Amino acid sequence: MNRRKRHELLDILGVTIFAVVAGAESWTDVELFGKSKLAWLRRFLKLDNGIPSHDTFGRVFAMLDPSAFEQAFIRWTRTLAGCLDGVVALDGKTVRRSHNAGANQNPIHMVSAWAHANGIVLGQVKVNEKSNEITAIPELLERLALNGCIVTIDAMGCQRAIAKTILDRGADYVLAVKGNQAALLDDIERHFADTPAQRHDYERTVEKDHGRVETRECWVSQDAPADSEEGHWPSLNAAAMVRATVERDGKTCTDTRYYITSLATPTAKTILGCVRAHWDIENSLHWVLDVTFNEDQCRVRTQNAAQNFVILRHIALNLIKSDKTFKGSVRGKRKRAAWDTPYLEHLLAIFVGEKPN
Repeated sequence: MNRRKRHELLDILGVTIFAVVAGAESWTDVELFGKSKLAWLRRFLKLDNGIPSHDTFGRVFAMLDPSAFEQAFIRWTRTLAGCLDGVVALDGKTVRRSHNAGANQNPIHMVSAWAHANGIVLGQVKVNEKSNEITAIPELLERLALNGCIVTIDAMGCQRAIAKTILDRGADYVLAVKGNQAALLDDIERHFADTPAQRHDYERTVEKDHGRVETRECWVSQDAPADSEEGHWPSLNAAAMVRATVERDGKTCTDTRYYITSLATPTAKTILGCVRAHWDIENSLHWVLDVTFNEDQCRVRTQNAAQNFVILRHIALNLIKSDKTFKGSVRGKRKRAAWDTPYLEHLLAIFVGEKPN
């Protein structure tokens, strides 16, 4: 009887991971991939009772402990990434179709860490429904090996406790300052308004693309106040003002943002680089998940399944990003994995830590 067949957990995980690499977006897709690639999958998985049904895949990932899955993901990613340096950006994203009105379940919101230089996801954590990113960010930071890195977070993460956690992990921070830290923002704005510009380190870049001209300017001051009305900011060594001016179709738009950093000797060039690297998480992770992995349209939502499917997508993205032999897009690599078994075997070698031929 099909409903009484037993399947190895490792088999279920293995089939699912490579199904998602090859383009699967649902449990039905995973079952179809498994049945199509059964002979190949049996070369490294047992699959004594064949491929589980899509309902079995769904039930397993609904029950699977996402914290344990997350910890295994982080350990695997450390072997994949090797030594980390440079910018690690943290940012949140809502999986919009993961809500379940019948179960009174809101869409899940995940905070992810993105290694800019390596181009991979380092880890992720779900934000509890009755909480926000402020509580989730320290939990994620505690799980990551960040020694020597620069952690960048948008204004939500500009909190003293988060800054201290980053420092305790052996990293430095560059944090955006907005209205949620009104006293600190007011001090920094007044400092840059009252201090002659020539006293600050300055950098300017200009980029032109498809009729759009963007000029970025950065001023860095190590004389900015490290204390606000609410108290002291740990190891705050400098503040920065970044102004972006965009000219397009005869119209000009200017946006000014402020940052604090623990870097010992920050230059305007370094801060501009960190700010630009932070936004890579939007283009290289969130946008890719939405457009290439169709994440926002995914209806996987039962119990832990939605959270676990996010991790599956991150595994697939890390594998694809780690392959340097094929210069196609992420979408192109997923299609090649679906159509070209030798290429899928190449990704398998990367997955298990072997040196591919």
